[in-house]
Amino acid sequence: MVEVAIVGAGPYGLSIAAHLRGRGIPFRIFGRPMDSWVSHMPKGSCLKSDGFASNIYDPNSEFTLERFCKEQGIEYAHMGIPVHLETFSAYGLEFQKRMLPELDERMIEKVDQTADGFVLTAEGGETIQARRVVLAVGIPHFAYVPESLTHLSEEHLSHSYRYRDLAAFRGKNVIVIGGGASALDLAGLLTDEGAKVQLIARRPQLKFHTAPDANKPRSLWKRLRHPDSGLGPGMRSRLLSDAPNVFHMLPASLRTKIVKKTLGPSGGWFIREKVEGRVSTVLGSTPIGAEIKNGLVHVKVRRMDGSEQEVIGDHVITATGYKVAVDRLNFMSPELRAKVATVNQTPKLSANFESSVPGLYFVGLAAANSFGPVMRFMFGAGFAARKVTESLVRAVKRNPAPVAVRNVARVAE
Repeated sequence: MVEVAIVGAGPYGLSIAAHLRGRGIPFRIFGRPMDSWVSHMPKGSCLKSDGFASNIYDPNSEFTLERFCKEQGIEYAHMGIPVHLETFSAYGLEFQKRMLPELDERMIEKVDQTADGFVLTAEGGETIQARRVVLAVGIPHFAYVPESLTHLSEEHLSHSYRYRDLAAFRGKNVIVIGGGASALDLAGLLTDEGAKVQLIARRPQLKFHTAPDANKPRSLWKRLRHPDSGLGPGMRSRLLSDAPNVFHMLPASLRTKIVKKTLGPSGGWFIREKVEGRVSTVLGSTPIGAEIKNGLVHVKVRRMDGSEQEVIGDHVITATGYKVAVDRLNFMSPELRAKVATVNQTPKLSANFESSVPGLYFVGLAAANSFGPVMRFMFGAGFAARKVTESLVRAVKRNPAPVAVRNVARVAE
């Protein structure tokens, strides 16, 4: 039996594993490294987060994105230079190779509770006994598609998380639905690829971040009133990024409301020139239905004034974000899912990220309603890694796995 099993090998899973190694806690980590970034985001896109907020966290901050870029001769700045997806993906893969070479790339197909912990079933059928489990699963589990479109077949409808390479859409008429970073990135990159894009968004106006001006340093007064943070400038963002433990103390209803209303749909400043003047937009509109006519998708939208319009294309890509729901984690047994207490379908977590099921932890996007919107970004991985590790260290001291069968993690060379 292993002390801790980590399911997921993105920034959160890798950061927690690195911290557990630093504290000498035996663990195993499963999943394809950086899968969301390597397989589920389109080539050519950039991260919305600044360089200083795009690290994967080891206990001593030895291998930062800045260090990786310096080693590779890649241009880097804490702020002002966009972090390219390819750079961040390569950094994450290198972090895994250096810090966690024993990563098991098999996917976990089932997690169930046992009398003394949990049992995990990996691809191929092997079962692994674990005293405790940390779920650091990626965004594909939670992809959201508007109900008005779910009846369409895969031939005509897909979600943005499915795409790494957009070449298949060259010469096609593509309808992109959404007004956030994923939708705007996708619209701009599809246009670069030679597709004709029509962008449908509920907002009456697209929103982009303001480009930083490196030649105009902000005054002390502006830095005090609008401090920089892992979530962008502003006192509110600073509090949300730096004090997730305080956020956790708020009433659950207030936390949920803040998460829903904070950092609404917007694109990075660097994508603006790829969208404005190049992409046809249908703004202030909500899809209310769709049908196929002569092989084309006819999407019916309702405008803010109540009028309706049809938008016609070859394919619809919904970039409508992600909605966490424990019931969507199908690799968890139904019995285990039923035991997880929830708030608005998301896991109700302790101050240490532990769910109502003892020994079962949730981090990343699934923890946003408990610790705030910072959990949607890499910047939150450092806090999560420290809190979860401290909790697991205490738990292992109280109730360690039997020494005779303990699976001790290898120490990286």
